Amino acid sequence: MNDLIAQLTEKLGAGAVVTGTDVSARATSYWDPSPMAAKAIVRPSTTEEVSAVLKLCNERGQKVITHGGLTGCVQGTDSGNGDIVLSMERMATVEDIDSVSHTLTVQAGAVLETVQNAVREGGMFLPLDLGARGSCTIGGNLATNAGGVNVIRYGMARALVLGLEAVLPDGTILSSMNKMLKNNAGFDLKQLFIGTEGTLGVITRAVLELAPQSTTKNTCLAALSDFSDVPKLLNHLKGTVGASLSAFEAMWGDYIRAVTEPGFHSAPMDRSHPYYILFECDGSDPGRDNDRFLEVVEQAFEEGIIVDAVLPKSEAERQAVWAIRDDFEAVLAPKPVFLYDVSLPITSMEAYVADVRALLVERLPQSDLYVLGHVGDGNLHFFVRANTESGDARDLSDRSVYEPLVRYEGSVSAEHGIGFEKKQWLAQSRSAAEIAVMRQLKATLDPKRTLNPGVVID
Repeated sequence: MNDLIAQLTEKLGAGAVVTGTDVSARATSYWDPSPMAAKAIVRPSTTEEVSAVLKLCNERGQKVITHGGLTGCVQGTDSGNGDIVLSMERMATVEDIDSVSHTLTVQAGAVLETVQNAVREGGMFLPLDLGARGSCTIGGNLATNAGGVNVIRYGMARALVLGLEAVLPDGTILSSMNKMLKNNAGFDLKQLFIGTEGTLGVITRAVLELAPQSTTKNTCLAALSDFSDVPKLLNHLKGTVGASLSAFEAMWGDYIRAVTEPGFHSAPMDRSHPYYILFECDGSDPGRDNDRFLEVVEQAFEEGIIVDAVLPKSEAERQAVWAIRDDFEAVLAPKPVFLYDVSLPITSMEAYVADVRALLVERLPQSDLYVLGHVGDGNLHFFVRANTESGDARDLSDRSVYEPLVRYEGSVSAEHGIGFEKKQWLAQSRSAAEIAVMRQLKATLDPKRTLNPGVVID
């Protein structure tokens, strides 16, 4: 191993290889503050250096764990003392913002928020957005096919990718930095690396499709008295503002009350309602968009769909409302707290949440449940605060959340992926034939199991 570290240092330079206490000084992830474990962290600065690292490690039978911003929620980047961590932190360049073709060319280690700001300064808009924007990286977003708040309008991360460059476990570079919307010349190989959690190759660069920057942004936090009004409001918005609807976020009353307790966020309205919807519309017609938005909200009032509403009057007020949705620190203590990310049809959500609550009351009666989600795209998030140190709390919580999904034909992962954490539940959402093909792809592209072994599938 020491000889391998020496060779890696020789190829990349001393500053690119981190060892010893400099490794353990880092946290395992955003969710796990314990010291990182690895023989070394290797930080390449080019695709060619990534290729050299993987080639050398593959030849030596050395396991490599890929790291982006470490904000993933399913333990997909966990490493051990014998592993080499491949960090993309030095590959963070925004290479090109093309205002004619509306494309972005960027390295995989670039932080999402940094990229968003650069694109905004260029007069355009990157639709990908999620709460971890200040830490997560473009490569990690693509490797996990991230979702976020704009999926209802723009789709998952996959929908934004035009071109991709990736390195296979043996060091082979596949570069197809396509800028065209249409390109049906053979297999679309970039799909092998999007959403496969770094198991088939390392994404190093990407070409993403941009959108025009909106000139209007209207936001509303609405209170609802019954879950049946949630799909009614969604359909009302789709039938009126249509494609300008960019976000539709639901928060159950227990969540709102928790994050607006004294010492956390200020409550913008009465905290006693059972459901809250935060929705937003982007447009390009200042002369009409604002008035139309008000009309649509008023219609929802008149039809009895919403019972109260707050419309931010400034960007600061808008950010404060969004912070209620995005900043969930209030529900993360005391530990342990278990985070879940599932998807199912919106018509089944009320019954499903009731099932989960009932099972938790039975199995973890002291626990607290907080529910929120993107909802408009079928995605729910749960925070289960166990309020116990019992060793079986995690298993009881997992079963309570995942087992009821079967009857609703839902998925155990909407946007966070599988990692190590959800492997035992994968078969609940994927058929035996699908899992067999996943294993076949892994065996074909990574026969030595060099890259992220054990993530998603064995």
